Amino acid sequence: MKKEELEKLTLEEAFEKVDQTLEALSGDVALEKSFELYKEGIDLLKYCDEKIKGVEGQIMIMNEEGEINEFQ
Repeated sequence: MKKEELEKLTLEEAFEKVDQTLEALSGDVALEKSFELYKEGIDLLKYCDEKIKGVEGQIMIMNEEGEINEFQ
């Protein structure tokens, strides 16, 4: 999957594609096709990881004193 296509996906859509890729890999797949699916799955997981890290950096938490701090 091309980077431009990945960037159009929401996090939920990307995880759904990961699930679909895993299902395809668990079936009867030719060796060459399994390599393609594996690479696609890795690319999707990297994309999901980047999205999650980006969101984590934006999450703010209010402590007991009412001060806002970044999520760590």
